[in-house]
Amino acid sequence: MPSNAELSELLDPATTVLLTVECQRGVVGPDSALPQLAEEARTSGALANVARLVAAAHESGVQVIHAIAERRPDGRGANHNARLFRAAERLPVRQTSGTEAVRVAAPIEVAEADLVVRRLHGLSPIQGTDVDALLRNLGCRTLVVSGVSANVAVPNAVFDAVNRGYVVVVPRDAIAGVPSDYTPAMISHTLALVATVATTDEVLGCLGRPRGIRPA
Repeated sequence: MPSNAELSELLDPATTVLLTVECQRGVVGPDSALPQLAEEARTSGALANVARLVAAAHESGVQVIHAIAERRPDGRGANHNARLFRAAERLPVRQTSGTEAVRVAAPIEVAEADLVVRRLHGLSPIQGTDVDALLRNLGCRTLVVSGVSANVAVPNAVFDAVNRGYVVVVPRDAIAGVPSDYTPAMISHTLALVATVATTDEVLGCLGRPRGIRPA
C-alpha cells in the first residue's frame, strides 16, 4: 500500500483524470444484460464507490471520463472474433447506441464538464478510442481506473494506460468482477504489479486537497 504522501503526490488534481469503465445501465443497472456482474458491482459497494469518486472529482476539479461500450443496431463494425462478443449478441439486453442501456448508471452523476467516450469495437476503453488523445490534451499524468469488469475491461484499461506512459491508480474497492473472489486475486497478482493500488477512501483523501488548476 502506498503512503499518504506517495499517493497524494500521484493524485495532483491538475494532472489526474478519473476513468469510469462501462458503468452503464445495461451493464451495472437493474436491467443489466449481465445480472451477476451488476449484482456484484452493487452488493460489493464498488458502484457506490465509483459514484463517490466521481462526486469528489467534480468538487476538486479532476477531469472525469466515462468509457461506454455500445454497438450499432445493425452490429456494423463490432467484433465477432471471441466467445465474449458472440455471447453478447445473444443477450436479452443489448448495449445499443442511443438507448437507456448505454447511459451512465445511477448513483453516478454526470457533470457537464465530464467527457463520455463511446466505443463500437474491442475490449479496451483506451485502445482504438479517443481516450488516449484526450488524456494527453488534458495534461494527464495519473489515471484513476474504476468500474467493471475486473475480468476484462478494467485490466485492459490499466495495461493500455501503463503502456502509454501514464501512472495508474486502482481503487481496489471501486472495481468489480465475477466471481466475487476473482477481483481481489486479480488485483493482488496482476494489477498490483503495474499500478498503484489503494482504497476509495485513500483516493478521496488526496482528491480533497486540490493543489493546482487544470489548464483550459
